[in-house]
Order: sequence, then structure tokens, then C-alpha cells
Amino acid sequence: MDLAYICEWEKKPKSDHCPSIPLVCAWSCRNLIAFTTDLRNEEEKDLTHMVHIIDTEHPWDVYSVNSGHAEVITCLEWDQSGSRLLSADADGHIKCWSMTDHLANSWENTVGSMVEGDPVVALSWLHNGVKLALHVEKSGASNFGEKFSRVKFSPSLTLFGGKPMEGWIAVTISGLVTVSLLKPNGQVLTSTESLCRLRCRVALADVAFTGGGNIVVATSDGSSTSPVQFYKVCVSVVNEKCKIDTEILPSLFMRCTTDPARKDKYPAITHLKFLARDMSEQVLLCASNQNSSIVECWSLRKEGLPVNNIFQQISPVVGDKQPMILKWRILSATNDLDRVSAVALPKLPISLTNTDLKVANDTKFFPGLGLALAFHDGSVHIVHRLSLQTMAVFYGSSSQRPVDEQAIKRQRTAGPLVHFKAMQLSWTSLALAGIDSHGKLSMLRISPSMGHVLDMNMSLRHLLFLLEYCMVTGYDWWDILLHVQPNMVQNLVEKLHEEYMRQNAALQQVLSTRIVAMKASLCKLSSSTIARVCDYHAKLFLIAISCTLKSLLRPHFLNTPDKSPGDRLTEICSKITDIDIDKVMINLKTEEFVLEMTTLQSLQQLIQWVGDFVLYLLASLPNQGSPVRPGHSFLRDGASLGMFRELMVVIRIWGLLKPSCLPVYTATSDTQDSMSLLFRLLTKLWLCCREENHITEPDDTLIDECCLLPSQLLIPNIDWLPINDGIISKLQNKQLVRLQFGKAPGLVGHTVSSQFDAFVRAPGQPKIDHLRRLHLGAYPTEECKSCTRCGCVTMLKSPNKVTAVKQWEQRWIKNCLCGGLWRRMPLSYS
Repeated sequence: MDLAYICEWEKKPKSDHCPSIPLVCAWSCRNLIAFTTDLRNEEEKDLTHMVHIIDTEHPWDVYSVNSGHAEVITCLEWDQSGSRLLSADADGHIKCWSMTDHLANSWENTVGSMVEGDPVVALSWLHNGVKLALHVEKSGASNFGEKFSRVKFSPSLTLFGGKPMEGWIAVTISGLVTVSLLKPNGQVLTSTESLCRLRCRVALADVAFTGGGNIVVATSDGSSTSPVQFYKVCVSVVNEKCKIDTEILPSLFMRCTTDPARKDKYPAITHLKFLARDMSEQVLLCASNQNSSIVECWSLRKEGLPVNNIFQQISPVVGDKQPMILKWRILSATNDLDRVSAVALPKLPISLTNTDLKVANDTKFFPGLGLALAFHDGSVHIVHRLSLQTMAVFYGSSSQRPVDEQAIKRQRTAGPLVHFKAMQLSWTSLALAGIDSHGKLSMLRISPSMGHVLDMNMSLRHLLFLLEYCMVTGYDWWDILLHVQPNMVQNLVEKLHEEYMRQNAALQQVLSTRIVAMKASLCKLSSSTIARVCDYHAKLFLIAISCTLKSLLRPHFLNTPDKSPGDRLTEICSKITDIDIDKVMINLKTEEFVLEMTTLQSLQQLIQWVGDFVLYLLASLPNQGSPVRPGHSFLRDGASLGMFRELMVVIRIWGLLKPSCLPVYTATSDTQDSMSLLFRLLTKLWLCCREENHITEPDDTLIDECCLLPSQLLIPNIDWLPINDGIISKLQNKQLVRLQFGKAPGLVGHTVSSQFDAFVRAPGQPKIDHLRRLHLGAYPTEECKSCTRCGCVTMLKSPNKVTAVKQWEQRWIKNCLCGGLWRRMPLSYS
């Protein structure tokens, strides 16, 4: 483990930010981190309870909001999509936060619930029934279905038709369980019930879910001499009212309290956690005193009930008829440890059937098998989630590595130690975020090999497996990129493509854009592949334009065959290899291409991009032997060239209806038909690489004709994506980066970004809206948003009222082309 970056608040004579007690944080599947601090107001002598939300790629761009909670915030929980956040406080108030205009740095409180005056100690969203098991032992399999299998898991509550109902469940300090359901009309249905007849104090609690749709709640009164109680909670809706039924389950006493040598050594239970939200059979407990702690892992098992011999003679037990009971058994326990300050559990749904200590070395050290323990001496240990054996250790600045007398003396006299008060593991367990006792955020890398020496191929296999997992689930993969070195990029991109090509056609179609975005983010990490980033983003844009323009085509008659006009267009263009655009056009039913004039005119900017890009590609063909430049990979990509060819045919037909929608070229001759010329050259190039296995080199005639293009047409400048101002490419050299909340770091001396200099506009030149292809001017006056991952920039509000353009813009309301989230930009970005 090592520190990737630290982000802290601006140092002032009297710091306004002070860590809240208790401090909490949460990490979403979109790699957004939420955490709390208190803002001290010196004049009014009171505290404002703040919630801060950051994107891990831009940690300095913090969105801080006054939560409106009157008491300290005790819980934060992201929903399964990573787009909504729950916060609960010590006064029983629960608030649901959602993005404003789908912006990652703009949030608002929408709905909520409350149990007046009763502090919330545990909080969770209801389960939506989606569970994917991750089979580490099958990481070498070719089929994604074998590596990641869908587990039969019932939602906590279903609407009509089996659709899962959204909502949350909370446990309060007085032993109440409250459930709030979000109805489709926006109303909140809330019900509160006691966990058991005899209500008692609940100091710690956690929530987990069973495959049958039930909820399990674990509670402790904080004393290690008291039992840890478990309850089954069933939620239903009866007569438009939420109904809660509870049932007592087997309880347990911690092993350390039953050991005579340790009976009174650890008086308090300080941490109580289920190993996973959907794993109610395994629980982690930590008991502590002032200086030390002990951690135990327990498992709920079905055991046969021994029957007395007398009863066996009367009624012998046959086969499976032996009575069974549920009983908690201890799996493992640690020796005496330093005092534990925080616990972070893995979120990877690893199938634990074959992941005990007997598994092979390549899976034994897989990251998702470890949980993190932070200690008061500033150190962090990753321990195996079942055996609790230490797998990796990180020593903080205040923790002492050498165990000698002088070191211990120095440690005692150094004053209060800085340690993590709250921690969260990322969704692939390759990164750990910790908030320390000064409110500072630390981002730690966790090696895929868990600190053990594995060969390069095994480390690559771990990273590839997790990239595939993110591709299938749709989760953000930023934390995986932390571990990708420049020399790994080419290998990872090739292997990812190989694995993708092994999948069936339907799955390939579903994942087609996600893998392109993944390749782009990988190529950004190496100077030798940086130009391909532009190609991948151009390909995403091409796919989006092709889908949108084809979707506008409508069959002339309702009783047409199964194939849509767009499918017939693709089929005919692939069959007819004629280099004359008009001969290809004759084979199409032109009546299917008729659109309103305003629609055609509104699409001109997108059409212009297609025309410009084709011209740029053909003009760059003679230079293909020179150092790699943007557009190079398109010259051998038969599928993309075929897509351009189809679009040029469509544009040609639309040009007959509305000539002003055609792409504008600056030609040296007035009589020259630029579209026919470009289509002829494009078709010749496409014929060279239409079959992926039989790619041939372009002949000299084609190259000569492309050499003449700059003398016939003005070659346009292509507006590539801007330099992404994120942090990931700054972490390549594995040196600690120090950041400050609210202050963006400079890109001076950044080696990878300097490779982009040839592709981007110089400062002071007009900026461009990358999605609408509109010029914004050198200093835009319109509010803009940018992608948190690729840096794509677009206007926040639409300047157009035409339906076709609105349809195009609606595709990118929630996410960018690459799948990244949007964040609001300063008004005059540079």
C-alpha cells in the first residue's frame, strides 16, 4: 500500500473545519466520495454540519453543502446506482440527496423521513434484487457468464410486476426500525416498529439482506458482556400502508468475553459490521479498551441438533430428517492489536465457496478478499476477510515502523497521533479513502497482489479481470487505473479486446461503447498511445451520430418487413461496393429518408463533423507511415469506415431535399463534386480493410489521389478533446501528490499532457461544444459542464428548440459519451 494523494483544507490561523464526532464517509460505484466535517462558527458559537462530495479524479473540486441537520451526522449511504445519497443524524432525521441537473458537483435535498429525537445508528437502502457473483477461480474463463454470474436474489419489496420498490431502512438508538418507501408518484411512505417487545439501548447496529427478500439487523448495546442480537425484518405494503414484521434470530457472545484470561480486558464493542450487505451469515466484531482491540469473524451455520439416545430408539432419525438449528460459530480471531479506529469492508461480491486458505496463490491474494483496519497509531492493515491474517500494511506519517524502545518513547512524546476516523474501500478494493482526525482526505493504492510478489502476468490478469467486471456492471473503473503503468497499457488494451471478441454478438453490442471508453482511459496513461485517445473518442462520437441519424429514418409503409430503414441501409451499403455514391443511392428507397426541412437544417453541425472527419482521414492517409497521429487507427478500421460510408449516402440523399444541410467544403474548383470525390476515395480505402482478417495495403493510385486532396480542398482542423485536468495521469510516477480543497493544481511539467499539444487549440482560440459541435468563443459566456473522465465540454442549457436536436442532447443528459459524470465548470473556463 502507498499514498496516491492527500487533499486537505486550506490552513488558517484558526481552522473553520473540524472533524465531526462520529465522522463518516461513503464511496459510490461511480467513484464519488461523500464525507462529513463540522464548520465552526466563532461568532454564534455553534457548529454547521457539512456534507462534502468529491469525484476521485478531481478531489479539489469539492461540493460542500450545509446539510441542514441540527445534530451530528451519524450515517451516509449511497444507493446502488451511485446517484443518490442518504444522510442521517443524531436527532432521527434522514435526508435523501440527489444531483441537480445530473451534475456531480451540484446536489439538493429532495425527500426525507424522521424519527423525532431518536439518533440513527444504522442506515441502508433497500435491496433491489440485483446480485452478481464474482468467481475469482474462473478468471481465466473465456465467457463473461462464467466469471460473473447473476445470483437469484429477491428485492426487499416489489411493486406490481416484480419491479423493486425503492426506499431505505434505519435503526435507532432506542431499538426502533423505521422503513421509508419511495412511491412512484414521489411520496414517501414511512413506518416505524420496535425490533422486539423489550426495547433496549442500541449503541451499534448494521443491516444486511437475505436472498429471500428479508432484512437482517444486528445490534449491540456497546458492552462486550451483552449478547449481539440479530433480528429478521420483513417489509410489506398492506392497504397503501407500510407494514413491518420482526422476528428474533440466534444471538452470540464474543469469544473474548468467554475466555477467562480476557474476560474483562475488552469492555466495549466498538465495531459491528456484516461482511457484505447481501451476506447476512457473516459478521465482523471488534471489542476494545483504551489502548488495544481484538477482532473476531463469525459465521451463521445450520447444524444438526443432537438427539438423546432414548428418543432415537423411539423414533430413529432417518436421512435428512434430523432436526437442524441455526448457530453462530467463530471463524477466526486476531491476537491483541493496537486500538482500532475505523473499519472498511470490501464491496466486491466474491463467491466465497473456494476462497479459504486452501486456494491457489493466484487467487489467495486477490484484492476483494481483504478488509481494512485502521489503528490509533496511524497504520492501516489489510486482513483476509475470513482468516483475519494480515495481507498488507501501511504505516502513516505518525506510525512507527521500527519496534524499538526509542521509537516507542518518541511516539509517546509526539503528541496526539493522526489516524483515520473513517475509511471506505473502492468498489474493486484497489483503493482506500481515509478521513483523518484533521478532516484531511488520503487516497491509498492497494496493490492487486496485496503486497505479495506476483509476476507481471498475474498482476495484469487481476487488473484485466476487474476491468471486465466494471465493463459488465457499468461501474466506474478509476481506481483500477491507479495501478496501470505506461508499459502495461498496450498489453491491457489488446487483452481486453481479445476477451471482448470472445463474447456472443448480443453481449458485444451491449458493451460496444463501454469498451471503447475503457480503452481510451487506458491509452491516456502512456505517451506512446496518447494519440489513440482522440481516435477512441472520435469513434464514440461516430457511433452516437450513426445511431441518432439512422433512428430518424422511418419506413414509408407501416406493413414493412422486419428490418428497419437503418438496418437496410447498412445491408445495402455493405453489399454494393460501387465507388459512385449516386449508384449506391439508387438502391435505396429514398422515400424513407424524407425529413422536415427544419430537422435537416438543425443537424448540419453533426453532418459537418462527419464530412470534415472523412476529409481529414483521407488527407492523412499518405502520412500513415509517420509517427502515430490522431485518426491513424481509423485507416485500418473497416467497421468505422463502413459507418462513415453509410452516413455519407444518407447525407447525400438529405442534400437533395435541403442543400443547406450538406457539409461545407472550401474547394479550388466550383465544378468539383466534393462529396462524390470523398466517397470514391473512402470506398477504396474501405475495400482494403472491410474484412478484419484480410487487410490489404492501399494501392499507389489511392495514395496519390489522397496526396492531391490538400490542393483540391481545404483540410479542416479537427477539434479534439481538451487536456483532461484530472489527477490520474499525475500519479504515474507513484510519488505522493499534495492537493488542497477548492484549489485546482497546475499542469506544469506534466509529461503526458504535453503530448496533446499538437491536437488542442492554443489559449485564446475559440472553444467548442464537443457534443453540439458549436463554437463557444474564446471566453464562453454560456454556462458549461465538462465530463469528469474524458474532459468533454458542452453547454449546460440547450440553445435549440428543434425536436431532433433535443433528442440528440437528451442522450447525454445523465452521462457523457464515455459514460463519465458531468460537473459544472466556472463561467469563463480556459
